[in-house]
Amino acid sequence: MKNQRGVALSGLLFWSVVLVLVAVLGMKVLPTYIEYTKILKDAKGAVSKAGPDSTVTDVRRSFDKFAEIDMLDFPSSQLDVSKDGGRIVIEFAYEKRIPLFWNVSLLIDYKGSTAG
Repeated sequence: MKNQRGVALSGLLFWSVVLVLVAVLGMKVLPTYIEYTKILKDAKGAVSKAGPDSTVTDVRRSFDKFAEIDMLDFPSSQLDVSKDGGRIVIEFAYEKRIPLFWNVSLLIDYKGSTAG
């Protein structure tokens, strides 16, 4: 008698459930990560557009224009604009709460800086 090979129905169901849970988690987390990368890209764009004599208000206004193009709902008031050695540096930090199921949520702390 030959040994049979294959996947049992219970194993197939178990790995299907695991795969679906990972896919759902990815579909919920990916949009927040894309939003973070857009905010960082817009902050770098605002810094590159700003001149050496630009004020904080000018940098925030420039960021707002970039954010409007990318359709971001991130106010420039959450940006920390400063000068470091004559260079304009923008830093930001925020939390994103992602509801998963029932009363379980995932909390992600995003932090970004144009310093390097």
